Amino acid sequence: MLLGIDIGGTHTDAVVIDENGVRVTAKVETRHDDLVTSLNAVLEKILTPEIGAAIRKINLSTTLTTNAIVENRLEEVGILAVPGPGLAADCFNYGLGAHCHLFPGSIDHRGNLRQPLDENAVQALLSACRDHGIRVYAVVSKFSTRNPEIELKLADMVAGQSDFTTIGHRVSGRLNFPRRLATAGYNSAVWRRYNRFADAVSQSLRERYRLAAPLNVLKADGGTIDLEHSRRNPVQTILSGPAASVMGIVALSSITEDAIILDIGGTTTDIAIFADGAPLLERDGVAFGGRPTLVRAIRTHSLGLGGDSEVALDEEGKLVLGPRRRGAPLALGGPAPTLIDAANLAGLSRIGELEKSRAGLASLISRLGLGEKAAGEKIVALATAKIERECTRLLQEINQQPVYTVAEILHGRKIEPRRLYVMGGPAAILAPELEKAFGLPVEVPENYAVANAIGAALTRTTLESELFADTGRRTMLIPNLGIQREIPSAYSLNDARRDGCRELLSYLNACGHPGLESGDVSIVEAEAFNMVDDYARGSKTIRVSCQVRPGLERNLPAAGRTPGEHHD
Repeated sequence: MLLGIDIGGTHTDAVVIDENGVRVTAKVETRHDDLVTSLNAVLEKILTPEIGAAIRKINLSTTLTTNAIVENRLEEVGILAVPGPGLAADCFNYGLGAHCHLFPGSIDHRGNLRQPLDENAVQALLSACRDHGIRVYAVVSKFSTRNPEIELKLADMVAGQSDFTTIGHRVSGRLNFPRRLATAGYNSAVWRRYNRFADAVSQSLRERYRLAAPLNVLKADGGTIDLEHSRRNPVQTILSGPAASVMGIVALSSITEDAIILDIGGTTTDIAIFADGAPLLERDGVAFGGRPTLVRAIRTHSLGLGGDSEVALDEEGKLVLGPRRRGAPLALGGPAPTLIDAANLAGLSRIGELEKSRAGLASLISRLGLGEKAAGEKIVALATAKIERECTRLLQEINQQPVYTVAEILHGRKIEPRRLYVMGGPAAILAPELEKAFGLPVEVPENYAVANAIGAALTRTTLESELFADTGRRTMLIPNLGIQREIPSAYSLNDARRDGCRELLSYLNACGHPGLESGDVSIVEAEAFNMVDDYARGSKTIRVSCQVRPGLERNLPAAGRTPGEHHD
């Protein structure tokens, strides 16, 4: 059996899946001040001794790191950066904190050390960081993926006063110094918060529920990372929730066309776009607060509108819906009228106590000068119109640039959605109105309310790596795997292809994923360039990018897509 858990912004969901499909589901309200309490509450509803003993894998998605970055609840990081020549200091004003410092030193594009690190300047800065109580660090140098010498030296120098240090070339093997700088900084900034959460989750699963199955965490690219690896690379878990929703719709629906995916929660609506049945990918990396990173992510967009979004009138008497959420709907004992209360009045739902929805919206209805049903319909229409406008804007933005899916790049391809797939608690309620707003057929799959947890449960491990070889220098590196070794001058592109796939597979097997086979690793890019330089006429630089692509461990059986036993 597989256990999937999604700790979302409004609810925490869990599902157990066996060979016949969804066995049991559960849903509780998320406590943002204590996420582990939410985890325990949902597991209490779903686990029995029989089920617990049969669980062989646990996959978890969480909003923890995303919220920490978006809400700026970050630990101060000492960032030691060596940009080399050609990059002005003001290029690095990324708001990464008061302790982001640049130092002389440089490595060229071939990996040659051109200017040694100024160790005296580093020691002086480390003394200042120590005085300020800085306990986490990130060390980043330009072209470290060609030669990590400077970064390793910096990491060694900071070791005596650091609880944790992110080493730039370990976060990604791809070139892009500014993106690597931001990625490493974020990784260290969320490290302590994430690891406290990981400690609590691990303790709860092992000691309270006696679950011995391996635990994996959803990544932004729609794959998973094992818990121990995620402890060193928590930045990979940003946008974990939206990734789970995309993988959930993949598990629950057979999508072959261009499509729009809507995950309508209590607070937000997450939007994803599919091209030819495949989700789009932020191939270069997702950005936060205008700071691009090297974290590959399924392309999603969040709109501040959900079932619990507050309904109000502004000073001019115009309807306002979201992004504010004050709690549950009035019908369920909440403090303010919401979209769900309006749907109750419109006759689209019968959630909670209808009289509470009526009483709470009475004043607003009076000011609108409409009947009860008409007012409810007007509010719901406003919600679906906002979602449609945001999807249209997003599609226009996407169609102005090359389109990347998780499998390939589509040149000159215009995406024209033919269908909407909708999940999340309010999905069935809003589906008919969304069909009107978009003029497209809408599909709401079985188990739509816990689709994120289903996606989490079925998602397989993914990882990418970049191999760089220089036959003149006789070196080969796979930076994010920590591999560096000598190669012969006759080393070829075929050798690099072989080594890239073999080393990535070996690394994943060592991390506790023995089920992966050579066919699961694919080569994304492979290129070799002839060089004429001081080393030797005819030397080459070689680059090979490999990955285990996002996907499902197995398909959810069609017979198992009907609702199992529910605990709400």
